[in-house]
Formats: sequence, C-alpha cells, structure tokens
Amino acid sequence: MKNKLVLFITGCVFSFSSFAQTDPDEGLFELSFEELLDVNISLATKTAETRASVPSSITVFNHQHISLLGVNSAYELMNFVPGFQSTRGDWVGAVPKEHTRGVYLDSGNVLVMINGLRLNESSFGKASVYMPFIPVEIIERVEFIRGPGSALYGSNAFLGVMNVVTKQDANQISVALGEQGHVEGSVNLFKQLNEEIDVYANLSWQTRNGERYMPFNVRDPIETHFVELGMKWQNGRLSIHHNRTKLREFVNLAGWSVGNEHNSENIAFNLTHQWLSNEKWQVTSDVQFIEHEIISNGLIAPAELLGLESDFFVGPAWQTQDATIKLDASYTFDAELVLNFGAEYSEEEQSKAGIRTSYFDFERGDVYVDKPYDQNGLTTVYDYDAFSGLLQSFDSYAVYGQVKYGITPDTTLFLGARFDEVKHIDNKLSPRLAIIYNIYEHHTVKLQYGESFRTPVSNELNSNDDVTIGNPNLKSEYVKTTELVWHAQYDSWQADVVVFDNELEDFINLVPIDAEQGRFTFDNVFETSMQGVELNGNFNLSNNTWFELGYTQLFDEPFNASFKRFGALALTHQFLDFQLSINAVWRDSVFVESLDLSVSPHFNQSAYFVFGSSVTWQLSPVQSLQLKAQNLFDKGYVVFDPRMLDGQLPAKGRNLRLQYSYTF
Repeated sequence: MKNKLVLFITGCVFSFSSFAQTDPDEGLFELSFEELLDVNISLATKTAETRASVPSSITVFNHQHISLLGVNSAYELMNFVPGFQSTRGDWVGAVPKEHTRGVYLDSGNVLVMINGLRLNESSFGKASVYMPFIPVEIIERVEFIRGPGSALYGSNAFLGVMNVVTKQDANQISVALGEQGHVEGSVNLFKQLNEEIDVYANLSWQTRNGERYMPFNVRDPIETHFVELGMKWQNGRLSIHHNRTKLREFVNLAGWSVGNEHNSENIAFNLTHQWLSNEKWQVTSDVQFIEHEIISNGLIAPAELLGLESDFFVGPAWQTQDATIKLDASYTFDAELVLNFGAEYSEEEQSKAGIRTSYFDFERGDVYVDKPYDQNGLTTVYDYDAFSGLLQSFDSYAVYGQVKYGITPDTTLFLGARFDEVKHIDNKLSPRLAIIYNIYEHHTVKLQYGESFRTPVSNELNSNDDVTIGNPNLKSEYVKTTELVWHAQYDSWQADVVVFDNELEDFINLVPIDAEQGRFTFDNVFETSMQGVELNGNFNLSNNTWFELGYTQLFDEPFNASFKRFGALALTHQFLDFQLSINAVWRDSVFVESLDLSVSPHFNQSAYFVFGSSVTWQLSPVQSLQLKAQNLFDKGYVVFDPRMLDGQLPAKGRNLRLQYSYTF
C-alpha cells in the first residue's frame, strides 16, 4: 500500500511540475522582517484590516514563520500566542488541550476552523478530539483571535478563534526523518488548467513510534494523514479534505496501557460562490459539510485488580455531522462607512453513539465486567441504549451585522452583533464594540468590548459512561470581555500591549461525584472575573537578524490549575545560505493541593523553559535542508490534568527531525 502511495504521489508531482513556474529568487524558507509585519487579516472583521486597524487582538503566522519555529502541528503554535498555551491531554496523550487567558478546560472554548470550516462539533465540542493533529506542511497561514469571536462566528468562539488556511498555490515536495521512528512526507500541488480554473492538492503523511514512558512501559505512537483537493474559478472555490489519525498506548481516560487506542477521522467539503463583486457590493455564500468519527478505548481497570484474565477497556464510538449554509455580504457606502451582514443555518447531529469495550453482556445490552462477558479483545457496539440520549440534533440559525464607520480620519468605530438560536437548548445575542484611535502616525490605541458564548454539547447534556454523567439542565456559558490595546509600528519594530478583563458567567465545569474523583458530571457552577495583560513584539536587530517575544501575566488565579505567567521568544539570524532560529517557551510554576493525601499527593511543577530550534540550509533556489528540534534539551516536566489521579501527565521529550524540501 505504501509503495502504491509513493508511485501515485510521484506521478502527480511530475504531472504538475510540467506546468509549474519557479521563482529562482525566492528561497523556500526565506522570511524578511518586512514580510513578518506585513499582515492583512479578515478573520476578526470579515473586512481586510492591518495590525493597526483590526478591532481585535490578533496573531498571525505564515508558513515560513511556522517553519522557523520548528513546530509539527498547528495546535503547537498556541504556545507562541499571547494568552494561549497548548498541552497534551489524557486522550492517548496526543489530543491537545487549550489554556486560554486563564481558563483550562476540556470543552471547546476556542473555535478551530480550516479555511473557515468549523472543526468544533456537537458531541465533545472541541476540535482536537476528532482532529488532534493538523500538519504544518499543508498550511499557508494560521490566524488567531485572542478574545471573543461570537459576534461573527457564534458558539465556541468563546475565548479565541484559530483559523488554518491551507496552501492553494504551492508546488513543493518534502520528506523528513527523525527520532523515535519519525517518518513524514508531504506534497503541495498547484496547476492552472486555463485562464479561469486552477486546481490544487495537499497531501501529508506522518508516523512516529514515540518515546517510552516508565514505569508504565508504554509509548505514544502516532500515524496520521491529511488529503485535500481543491478547485478555484473566477466566482468560486470547492475543496474536499480527509483526515485520519491513529493514536496508541500512553494514557487514555486516565489509564496507562499498551492497549489504549484513539482513532479519529473526518471528511469535509466546502463550496464557496461569489454572487456579486463590485465597488459597492460583495456577496458570497458557503455550503459546508463535515462528518467526524472517533473509535476510542482507555484502560479503566487492569485484570489483576479485577481478578480476571483481561483488562477492562471502554471508550466512545461516536459520529457527528454538521451541514451549514452561510450568506455573507458587505456594502460600501463610501470610504468612511461599510456594512457587513449575513445569515447562517446549521444542522448538527450526533448520528452514532456506540461504545468500544472489552466486556459486554449482549443479552442485557450493557457493559458487565465478569468472565462470561469477556470479549477476548475489544468489540464495538453501536446500538447501545445507555448512550441513546446522545443521539441529539442541534439545529440552529444565526444572523449578524457589523458597521465600520470612520468618525474622523484618525478615529474608526466598529459596532456589531450576532443572534444565535439553538433549537430546544438556548439562544444568545453577542454584541461587539470597538473604537480605534490613531494617536499619531505610528501609534494606535483601541478600546474593545465583546460578548461570546458556548452552547453545551451532547456529552455534557446526556453522557452516561464510566467517566462522566450528563446534565440536561445546562445552559450556555458566556463571557463579557473588555480590552484596552496599544499598538506601535515602525520600520524596524512593532509592539502590542493588551490589558483585558473577562467576566465569566454560568461557566460549565466538571464536578466530581465520588471521593476519588473517578466520575464526574457537568454543571453551570462558576462565575468569576479574569484580568491580565499580554505583551507582543517584533524587533529588527539588523538586516539579517530579528527577535520576537510574547508574554502573558494574569492578575487572578487561573480557572482550574494552569499557568499564571508564561511567555515565548524567538531569535532568527540569516547568513549566506543558512538561516538559524532559536525559540523558547517559558511557563510559571503550578501547584494544586490534593483533596486527600491518602489518595494522591499535591501536584507541584516548578517553572521551566522548553527550547526549540531550526537550522535551514538553502541548497539551491529550489532546494533546502532543514533540521528542526522541539524540546531541544529533552526537558523532563509534567503538566496538570484533572482527570489523572495524581494530576501528572508527562510532557513530550525531544523531537529532532531532518527535512528535505524541493520546490518545482
């Protein structure tokens, strides 16, 4: 099968390369300081804005910048975004969990999209359960909103938004080898069929044996692929993508075992059509569909503890679907006044709610841990009555509007709101307001206010398993955010300072049921405020050297045990045909007091740095060799996960890989 795949990719490369044009003056990974700052973003407003004019706190990475940081997946970029962090969770250790402005929960408080297509779904709510790995080789850029986004994007755009934009005009092939059996390959293809039609494709495949974790004697292997096919024409675009990720061993549902598994898969298409485009009107529509599926199992109890011959594994076998129709329009009255508005209708449902387990009584139709019901392995049961309540639809509609008004040449007002109605669950109005004032040529201040929400998902409402019990009386959680922003930009440097206040209300959190926190339920149990400051800067030290940094300081204790202070920095230097980049992520100490020392000790992780680097050698205008390192010095540390009995989840060790790239 692998040989056939290699032959197929090789054939595609030669077919596309006959039509490709290569710019001999453009290196594969060259990135100037001017390119680093010259960013236009429409994610936060659906209008083209710069860093100075955008009415949100934003961070943007292009593919060259991503390559310099040496990261392997889009989620890892969060560690270089002020206010954000990403750590591994207890779903086989590779499903990332987000820390966002002091909130560390496993419920999808960050909206994740690929080319504007939502990945958050209706069962767990968070994108990374069903798509835990987004390879950087298929990425053109990644856009972050740091703060509320529900006024444009609805539920889950709660504390932030991450939009991944894939490559659509690249011709490149790359292969890489690394530690722990790391093997990867990717192909980006583009071809202009005629003056009106372009086609493109992105293919990425990666496998890794993983490192060994003692005393559990398990690894954290991964195998993943991503395939995207697309077509662009004068008034539209069609794209289809398929992703599959297999995770094994490590820890799943708080149990360490070589028998743990987590298989996730999604397939999606997105059709965009531009109905009108002139000096006054821009009108586009999107028809989107995505189907997610996971089959997962984690160790609940070992055979020795049960007095049986087989370990007890259990986990979900779930599928969700989301079909969406969107209409976006803008009308330009004049240079000072622009109106954006739109509507959206979505049908989401959990279409499968089965169970994967090693013990099952088919006569009773339920899990029963005893020798007669040992399946001698794992079995998947889709007709499972205990999960029937999860088979729920989430039909919704939304309308939004936004006005951009230039009050004076130096003052701009953004005013907007979105109304969402999720049938039989809840409805929310999400307003936003921003005033942007150019103090003088290089300095801008912004006052920004927004409200955002997250609707509870089927797992929170109706789950019934060995880990969680649902609560059908949940209502949407929401946050009111106020930000004061100072932005400065010169030819050789730019900087932002953001002071934010989050007022969190009706927050949904896991609540332990038994003394050992073995089972949980969900409840709207928390209301609090969270204040902090975010710093971000880029500095051109010379024609060949630049430096960037980000820092976050929370004034309040984080919600759930997370980092109160953290930051990241990177230094890049280019000389002759080489480019060297060194980066570091710093996190403050985390202490969690044990509820019962006879059950588990206190969690105490001191502050630490994690270093990374990349070295790029431009072999020719079309070839490069790059050495990438994550956790360069193999720093050993743990991150806190509330589902672990002792709270401790060991982080990834060093990941060193050598990549060859060829542009054609």
